Amino acid sequence: MKKIVVSMLSMVFIGVFSQENTNQKESLQDVVVTTHKNTYKIDSTLSVAKIPLKELENPQVYNSISKMVLKDQVSTSFSQAIQNATGVSRLWESTGRGGDGAEFYTLRGFSVQPNVVNGVASISNGTIDPANTESIEIIKGPSGTVFGGNIISYGGLMNVVTKKPYQRFGGELSYITGSFGLNRVTADVNTVLNNESALRINAAYHSQNSFQDAGFSKSFFVAPSFSYKASNQLTFLVNTEFKQSESANAPMIFLSRYSPLSFSTIDIFEKNYEKSYTSDALTIKNPSFGLQAQALYTFHKNWTSQTIVASSSTKSNGYYHYLWDSSNGSDFTRFISKRNGETVSYNIQQNFLGDFSIGTFRNRIVIGFDYMNKDIKNSSTGWISNGTVSLQNQTDTGILTSQGVDALLVGSSESVSSVTTNILSAYISNVINFTPALSAMMSLRVDHFKGTPEYWSGEELKNQVSLSPKFGLVYQPILDKLSLFANYMNGFVNLTPTEVSDINGQNPQLKTFDPEQANQWEIGAKANIISDKISLVASYYDIEVSNKVMTDPNNPNNQIQGGEVESKGFELSLVTSPIEGLSIIAGFSSNHSEVVKDTENGGYIGLRPEEAGPETLINFWAKYQATSGWLRNFGFGLGSNYASEHKTLNRENIGTFSLPNYTVWNAVLSYSQAKFGVNLKFNNLFDEKYYTGWSTVSPQASRSISCNVYFKF
Repeated sequence: MKKIVVSMLSMVFIGVFSQENTNQKESLQDVVVTTHKNTYKIDSTLSVAKIPLKELENPQVYNSISKMVLKDQVSTSFSQAIQNATGVSRLWESTGRGGDGAEFYTLRGFSVQPNVVNGVASISNGTIDPANTESIEIIKGPSGTVFGGNIISYGGLMNVVTKKPYQRFGGELSYITGSFGLNRVTADVNTVLNNESALRINAAYHSQNSFQDAGFSKSFFVAPSFSYKASNQLTFLVNTEFKQSESANAPMIFLSRYSPLSFSTIDIFEKNYEKSYTSDALTIKNPSFGLQAQALYTFHKNWTSQTIVASSSTKSNGYYHYLWDSSNGSDFTRFISKRNGETVSYNIQQNFLGDFSIGTFRNRIVIGFDYMNKDIKNSSTGWISNGTVSLQNQTDTGILTSQGVDALLVGSSESVSSVTTNILSAYISNVINFTPALSAMMSLRVDHFKGTPEYWSGEELKNQVSLSPKFGLVYQPILDKLSLFANYMNGFVNLTPTEVSDINGQNPQLKTFDPEQANQWEIGAKANIISDKISLVASYYDIEVSNKVMTDPNNPNNQIQGGEVESKGFELSLVTSPIEGLSIIAGFSSNHSEVVKDTENGGYIGLRPEEAGPETLINFWAKYQATSGWLRNFGFGLGSNYASEHKTLNRENIGTFSLPNYTVWNAVLSYSQAKFGVNLKFNNLFDEKYYTGWSTVSPQASRSISCNVYFKF
């Protein structure tokens, strides 16, 4: 598959450049010149490197998903939007539980959660509503140098860029209805308050049932944003987001991690594909709030100050349950708890951005200081067993009413705890142009991490200081058309203290860890050709992670530090509008990950980590909008996502269980005018049965149809 895709794309490269050379040799004739944009392409962004760089100038790889893609695909969730990113696959749906209840994805062989908004931390225990999304940036590699060690993954990070107010009245109203009781209403309204200020409000109400026999989600989201231009030098931007959500989630089906696998095929899970083993009475609420205030001040023709103050709060309040493998080839025990927790974060960031020359060398620099405070509180009940689920017989002996579960939980509690972490950082990153075609990026971050446990009499958390360097080289043999790049990047994660205990659950205590470290080197090429209508990025990367925390093979309630993982792979991304009306996004990734050092008897040595996801991923989307003739204003979109088999459980001492490969197709029929439009969306067009997981088996949604009607003003 990899050889075929690479060969096809090589032919495209050769064909394009050959055509350009042929065109140069042809005699000039009277022609009508028409131009059109690469519709889905976002070329320049401040938040990726915290310096305004064009993609060809940046030695780092990233994918940007624009709001136009979300609109054309009738995306009603973050997970649908992220299917357009090269090398990204979802591992877990949102569980809603405290601390890490957001969705988990895999990127370059490592798990990642979407917890960055406009370049700063914004923690969520639920899902992200895309109503206020201008674009989504998938920034590849361990980006600890400019983003810090508490919000990144070794494979990269996901940054949501929000919509901003603008200086005219306008907006859009939209309604989507469809399968499984889908009802979604969105509003985007922008108004000018005066010559200096504008207000924009994005809001969404969303309600939908599960494709299974029980389960639902509903939410209300509103995001007011405000801009004020105090002077030609000073501008203020304020973005706020409020979300109230409630859902009844199907319990995760966990394969046993501590006894030999008793399953060999997916067949028994397929028999239960539409069984949720929950009820709509067992719900969890995840209210969240986010605020970001930013001041941009140009105090010199070459220097700008950017000051950001941000805060976020996310809560978990309700029932969370999971099914645990009884290791007999059929039965799972349900464990359930009523969760009550909150994560609050504060972030203050000061950046000084400069663009100046020293002699003939151009310098684009950011000097930054960052303070982050995060407080995680928990006062949940304990865990109790609540019945047995038999996949073979499709039976459930559990109690699935809130009153019945509350009665089971009486007298059960976890230790009330609160852990506060404080991170103070300073960083500098400079891009030096030695010539217009040759540039180097040199970056360094110093990070001081301190934690303070409350309501706890155990070990005090130790202070940690980490250094994170980053280097990159870019050479453009064809200026503004083709660049060759190489980078070395470091990332680190300051690990939040974890509660551990004896194997019987006794003697609970907080355990602290040293920062995990990741180092990546990468080489590749980027091209913007045919008047920027074709954008291609190809790269090969190698990531090594050391000091990784692994589960104690002899005690599931304990963790041990010292593991090492290597992840390497190839990625190819294409964004193009080759002819007017046609827009295409495509990506191919191949990742090889391996545990090279493990705890004694851990069972991972030489194997692919379970968080690494499928080895091969392909994404494709094409949308054609007729611009003339009797089909004018009609459009058709077709897309697919392919994933190779995924070893959701992969341990030498337990066994390997693989989720089968899959290809999911989606299609859209559309009609649009300047002020009005209708989209008909088909998700999972051929009703593919497929699964995701991370030591779990989670069936994904079956075929659905939705209709979107929108009005612009």
